[in-house]
Amino acid sequence: MTGSSPVTRRSRQWSSPSRPRISDFLAENRHTELSYQDALAAAQAEHGRVRDAAIRVFKDHELKEECRRLQEQEAAIRQQQRREEERIRNEERVRAEEERLRALKSKIVPKLPPEPAPAPTPTPAPAPPASSTSVSQLNGAGPLNSGTTIISASQQGSIAAGSKPSSLSISQQPPSNAPAVSINGTKVAEPAPTQPFQQGQHVTPTKPPPFGTPAATSSNFLSKALQPSAPTTTSQTPQPPADKYVIIHQNLKKLRASLVEQAKSLPLLKARMGDMRRELRKTLGQMVTEKGGNRKQVGAIQALLQESLNGSIPSQLVDPSQYVVDQRQPMEGALHNGAQLPSLFLYLLNIFAKSIINQFINECGAQPKAADPLGVIAAQIFSNKAYLWRGKSLVDILMAKYRVACPVLFGYRGNESTEQGRIRLGWKRDGTGWAPEQQHIEKMKGLAVGYAAIALRDFSKSPNTNPWPPSKYWASLARIVNTPPAEISNTQCVVLRGMIEIYEERFIQFYGSAAIAALHSALVEFPNKALTKTPGTAGLPVLAHILKRNIGLDL
Repeated sequence: MTGSSPVTRRSRQWSSPSRPRISDFLAENRHTELSYQDALAAAQAEHGRVRDAAIRVFKDHELKEECRRLQEQEAAIRQQQRREEERIRNEERVRAEEERLRALKSKIVPKLPPEPAPAPTPTPAPAPPASSTSVSQLNGAGPLNSGTTIISASQQGSIAAGSKPSSLSISQQPPSNAPAVSINGTKVAEPAPTQPFQQGQHVTPTKPPPFGTPAATSSNFLSKALQPSAPTTTSQTPQPPADKYVIIHQNLKKLRASLVEQAKSLPLLKARMGDMRRELRKTLGQMVTEKGGNRKQVGAIQALLQESLNGSIPSQLVDPSQYVVDQRQPMEGALHNGAQLPSLFLYLLNIFAKSIINQFINECGAQPKAADPLGVIAAQIFSNKAYLWRGKSLVDILMAKYRVACPVLFGYRGNESTEQGRIRLGWKRDGTGWAPEQQHIEKMKGLAVGYAAIALRDFSKSPNTNPWPPSKYWASLARIVNTPPAEISNTQCVVLRGMIEIYEERFIQFYGSAAIAALHSALVEFPNKALTKTPGTAGLPVLAHILKRNIGLDL
């Protein structure tokens, strides 16, 4: 019969044993031995058929599973092969980059010979210094004070005529302070006039320092500056070499290791040292920006330092001269004139300085105003007479960490496209590579604004001595601005803006019109002379525009 349904085909394929007709059940021989043998044979035949079908299905299933396993194994091998090929390609790319880097390191570009010294030319006598500074002078409508030490004699004629100077020379020696005058309703210091330019003085060209070395001498100017015929003595002590701070930084690491060894044999020191460290860091983390809101925190830090000084917690005595840049002799009236101090006290000062640096890096890049309370407490602690050694501050511990974290402030510079240049600029490594550029920029911004918060503090009403006076700020600003055009880096521009932003008015309060001229040089001339334009160089004129809009300072 054709056209049978699927049900019929399946029933034929998996048919049961043949059934006897109904009449067979009614037969007389239904219970005979022969009928039973026939039924048994039929059952055995059916059992064999079902068993053979099951074995066949099982073997088919095993075959399919084996094929699937082989396919998966083949796919895994291919995937592993692709990973190995990708690894080899990556290693080849790294090898090629390393070869190119070594080739760049080995390449030496000869320097140009120094320019011949220009012949001395007679210079007209300077105009008399202005007696006061008005609001119009801040806006660029009137002449700047010609008596400041940062304006060269070649510009004095144009200043007297009422025009702004086209090029300013910033010395690392800041101008001396003088009585305050009113600018925009704010009392600012007007620098005292310097010795007038005499006939016979000549312009002495200065040779820029080698690439990557600090500009450490006060004769390094942005352009050729005047040198007086007879040097004048000042009360400012020359700044020590910056490399001394690196030695102090290494000695502080040895001090920390020494305290760990001491704690193994001094149970009281071991039990208290960790608690003091954690309490100090926690207290610094609780600083607030409200005026007068940090008295409790300052008291807690002073209590910790006093506890480390009074001998209640035993620690070895060490020579503090390992942690200062100058040679000190006993001073009459000083609280600590001895040749040694408790190592725990110096260790806590180290932790205090490190915590402040870390907070500058982590918080103040995005929130510059958070730096001011940290600068206040740093100045309070390092100027406190109870924590001086032989009458002078131990602020070099803090500056040693600043030197390592932000070398630009100490005159170091480098090429950001090379490994050695990044090391000189304080670019931090992140694992096997360098930290991302945005992270580096935020770090430099935080350190720069923190440096200004420490240096630009007014101690005129305090009985203590400023541990890091504004002259240090002026010197750092001069080191950056005096960079040759070919060596200006984006990091320097970021640091320069961080130093100035939100602290420009305080800078003007200290140095008056000299500060205004310095700001003109930093925010206008410095980015214009850079050979390579970067986001940092573009940000400096933007800051000048913001100052004009916000406080009416036209640079």
